[in-house]
Amino acid sequence: MKLQQLRYICEVKRHDLNISATALGLYTSQPGISKQIKLLEEELGVEIFTRSGKHLSKVTRVGEDILAIAGEILNKVERIKGLASDYTSPTEGNLSLATTHTQARYTLPNVIAGFVPKYPKVALSVIQGTTKENLEAAANGDVDFVIVTEDFEINSNLVVMPCFNYYTDVLVLKDHPLTQLAEVTLADITAYALVTHVFGFGFNTLGSTTLGKAFKRRGLEPRIALAAGNADVIKSYVRAGLGVGVIADLAYDAIEDSDLVCLNVPELNESYLASIGIRRGSYIPRYMYEFIEGFAPHLKRDLVTEVMSLPSPEAVKEYFANSDIPDYQMNHRTNIVA
Repeated sequence: MKLQQLRYICEVKRHDLNISATALGLYTSQPGISKQIKLLEEELGVEIFTRSGKHLSKVTRVGEDILAIAGEILNKVERIKGLASDYTSPTEGNLSLATTHTQARYTLPNVIAGFVPKYPKVALSVIQGTTKENLEAAANGDVDFVIVTEDFEINSNLVVMPCFNYYTDVLVLKDHPLTQLAEVTLADITAYALVTHVFGFGFNTLGSTTLGKAFKRRGLEPRIALAAGNADVIKSYVRAGLGVGVIADLAYDAIEDSDLVCLNVPELNESYLASIGIRRGSYIPRYMYEFIEGFAPHLKRDLVTEVMSLPSPEAVKEYFANSDIPDYQMNHRTNIVA
């Protein structure tokens, strides 16, 4: 049994049993992968995959158990490599994270500006995608961290820690009729088209999102003029008169966006939680601990280490629910714990 064989079977499963796609992803040959899988099955005396002709059709019951253990072994191998690298080259390495445009554009620059001068030899990459794409990347180990700002079902492969709260801003042009109201209701807003974010989990209707649920609770159905993944795009279309913009408050700057008016909408005063997710069992080098603390100052190394050892998403939730951290409050503009 070879580590390469274990890596092949795990990657084949991750690529939906498509050996051609696996070979492309691993920069190797399709026959080579097929041969190694067959050799492993012959050595173990069981089939890991069932076959339909020359194609793999599904994972066998024993194969599921083998894949689970293989994943644990490969994860421990990566931890050993990380530990050795952290010992020999503590200020060198790679750090990749996946997040949305809003976080990449408005929250991370200050954090990165403080991190890079201390660790100039750490190759840093920020990947933008939908929440669903970002969560999958982190769960699969394609990135080190994921930063999420939506409701989502926590993958058991991820340890998700709360970072800070944010709010919703509703933006219009200065001459918009809604600016004449001291207090705007959701019913008032439905008289106009909305310009808001794409729905990160691929939903076709606004009703499945947190914003949509706020309208639904009041029996209202807003009209969507445009859904975009970029807060700057949303603001541009508000400026073009396309509709009422709804964005995260951290994407609004009173000076840069002085041509827009932020409306007072008490029904949207509910706070939302931004969190950071790390693949369970990952080795975290010291420079990654520093990056995490730079993003969320209450997530200090000892706390993160303790949370990473918890056995389940439920245990992590309970830990923070019972912690003395004051509602994970952090000012997202200055990165200072409230």
